[in-house]
Amino acid sequence: MLRHEPQPGRLLAGLVLITAAVLYTGDAVSAWSIPWWVLFPLVCGGLWLAAAVGVFGHLLRRRRKRKVGGRAGSC
Repeated sequence: MLRHEPQPGRLLAGLVLITAAVLYTGDAVSAWSIPWWVLFPLVCGGLWLAAAVGVFGHLLRRRRKRKVGGRAGSC
């Protein structure tokens, strides 16, 4: 049994920010060279996508909870 509901939006936001941190770290230690403008679209786009996934997931959980509650109340 799950201890909490899965939250894919937060997972996606975390993965995007970890990716940005790895890219910045690799650039800082001169492992590779990344233009300065690359990380802004990555972070902004990733956070927007995470927000959309979070809202969609919230709507699905709310809809599922309403369906299950409706069936239980009718018995």
